Amino acid sequence: MIDRIETGARMSKIVRHNGVAYLCGQVGAGADVAEQTRDCLSRVDALLSRAGSSRDRMLQVIIWLADMADFDAMNAVWDEWVPEGAAPARACGEAKLARSELKVEIIVTAACAK
Repeated sequence: MIDRIETGARMSKIVRHNGVAYLCGQVGAGADVAEQTRDCLSRVDALLSRAGSSRDRMLQVIIWLADMADFDAMNAVWDEWVPEGAAPARACGEAKLARSELKVEIIVTAACAK
């Protein structure tokens, strides 16, 4: 069974299938990459909870940065957010994001609790 949560014409915010939650890409508000990353991860927390998952159940994360020069600043926020011993498989690359003010987008796949 496939469970779609907050489905619109273009995408669902969460899709669950076979005990795995796939979150749509999350962006955040803020003037710099650290603020945007914090806001983005707060949104990820809310979606993980809604999906029946949590940070310590993340399987894979893909992070897109508008500028790889922001890598260290993003990682400083990320490193404080990820539970010790529960780091997911992760990739990070540079990409042109949907709007010019966006500096980071995070895509999460996580195991559901049930």
